[in-house]
Amino acid sequence: MTTYGNIHSVETCGTVDGPGIRYIVFTQGCLLRCQYCHNADTWSIGTGKQMSPEEIVKDIELYKPFMDASGGGVTVSGGEPLLQIPFIIELFKLCKERGIHTTIDSSAGCFSRSPEFLEQFDELLEYTDLILLDIKHIDSKRHIKLTGKPNEHILDCARYLSDKGQPVWIRHVLVPTVNDQDEYLERMGQFLGTLNNIEKVEILPYHQLGVYKWETLGYKYPLAGIQSPSDEQVEHAYKMLTKYMKKPA
Repeated sequence: MTTYGNIHSVETCGTVDGPGIRYIVFTQGCLLRCQYCHNADTWSIGTGKQMSPEEIVKDIELYKPFMDASGGGVTVSGGEPLLQIPFIIELFKLCKERGIHTTIDSSAGCFSRSPEFLEQFDELLEYTDLILLDIKHIDSKRHIKLTGKPNEHILDCARYLSDKGQPVWIRHVLVPTVNDQDEYLERMGQFLGTLNNIEKVEILPYHQLGVYKWETLGYKYPLAGIQSPSDEQVEHAYKMLTKYMKKPA
């Protein structure tokens, strides 16, 4: 029986969500309410366009020559893709049959160590080449203020993936006055230094590109007035987050 996904949209030639040129599937539904989210229209669960894995792979195949030539592949982002694991398993199985690199872009907002979740998650990892794990704030109280949820289970997901040896890129949206203080960057750097599977660290400068969506949806944008970090601030954050890592990121 086909498992359908609730899909927000697709991007056919993305270049920032994993290696090479990528076909990006944005799933619908997320548990977090990040104050800087530029995809706030993906939050609601159970909406979006219902699509089958076969339907999406048929479209993906049109772009495979570009993926193959650039070392790219398919990335499932969101929303939160881990809310739809059975669908992604079926999609990635089809991708692997075609020799396509697979990546998940997740904030792990629904990760748990429950046997039911891990049974599905472990099967998904069998067909996943890379996970882009977004850690939004190392301090749980600050994480709640920034996203509406604590971060203990997200950090636990990072540890779980490290124990499994799953290749991971860490992503961190740098927001001036919110998570760019040395105290938090130091703590996060120390945490990343305990992990054994990080291939790369990406500092993503905060931007205001999603403000129009908040306004369209009738939401009050909570970070109004905060400017993007400078190149120097981004470079400083990168050095802080990577200084304890076991190998260069």
